[in-house]
Amino acid sequence: MNPLPPAVFPDMVDALLCAAFAGEAEAELVRALRADRDLATEIIYQEFGQLLGYAALSWMRAPDGWLCLAPVAVSPEHQKRGIGSKVLKLAVAWAKERDLTIVVLGDRDYYGKRGFSSERAANLTAPYPVEHLLLAGPGQNAPASRLIYPVAFEEA
Repeated sequence: MNPLPPAVFPDMVDALLCAAFAGEAEAELVRALRADRDLATEIIYQEFGQLLGYAALSWMRAPDGWLCLAPVAVSPEHQKRGIGSKVLKLAVAWAKERDLTIVVLGDRDYYGKRGFSSERAANLTAPYPVEHLLLAGPGQNAPASRLIYPVAFEEA
């Protein structure tokens, strides 16, 4: 598998996000995260030079050293092939290598089957519905923390 040329990468991510979410909001969010230098990493899945899966990990403002997983996208015509699971596995592995915690806002069943725990997120407070928060990362505890997302999420 050849890496994507760096010059076309942002355009390909924009196109994938717009197709996956039927709109510009997530592409605008990622552009803002890049501009603010809040992205820790961008995870991609590609086949034959075509970007099929994507996930952004950005630095939370609080707790210090935590990551936010969003957005996660799979090309609509390539869904139901396990690409989303592969992208999530790569994201979790990247954070685990660095001993970092990831928070995600999403479907408990979907993310729960992919290494995230809603029980560990039970004591978190956030500006989003806490019943959809999940954690992945070191430890087994349920930390009591207030989540403060990157500024780009406030503008999204």
